[in-house]
Amino acid sequence: MDEQRFNMSLRKFLKEVGVTSQQEIERVVREESLGGRGKLKMKMVLTAEGTPLHHMVEGDIDLG
Repeated sequence: MDEQRFNMSLRKFLKEVGVTSQQEIERVVREESLGGRGKLKMKMVLTAEGTPLHHMVEGDIDLG
């Protein structure tokens, strides 16, 4: 395996996930007028087709 190529590809994927996820969360908060109304309970599930990968992260976003 080419470690450098793998690392760059992984970083590119994670950057896209982070940027697009933030945009979608901001869109929903704005469109649903949720700003300043408690917390938004979040769950992110990561899977990879053809592998047993199933990683879940849960948390809250304070809507200030």
